[in-house]
Amino acid sequence: MTDKRKNQIAGIAGGLASGLFGGGGGMVLLPLLVKWRGLEGKKSFATCVAVILPMCCASAAVYLWQVRPGLSLLWPYLAGGIAGGIAGGLTFEKIPVRILKIIFGLFLLYGGVRYLLW
Repeated sequence: MTDKRKNQIAGIAGGLASGLFGGGGGMVLLPLLVKWRGLEGKKSFATCVAVILPMCCASAAVYLWQVRPGLSLLWPYLAGGIAGGIAGGLTFEKIPVRILKIIFGLFLLYGGVRYLLW
């Protein structure tokens, strides 16, 4: 399979995860970036985050257009997301890759258990 085809499949998989679940494209993209593209360490995490932003924006636009949640409901989550994004971006270079993998795995585990029990 060509690199171009792998990139397209990874993008479609990440986009579907974001669109169907309102986010979560990183669960699909990070392992594919490491396995198919051979990206290692922080480069794979940084690329994943950079790719997730447009997917989340597209998903958010569709949800806002179709569901129309009240802005009063959205503001606390937006504020928390922005604060967490800034904190994560500032500390990213200081955290070893092994710790990033553990944190990512714990978030996946938490999310999986949470969805199964919800």
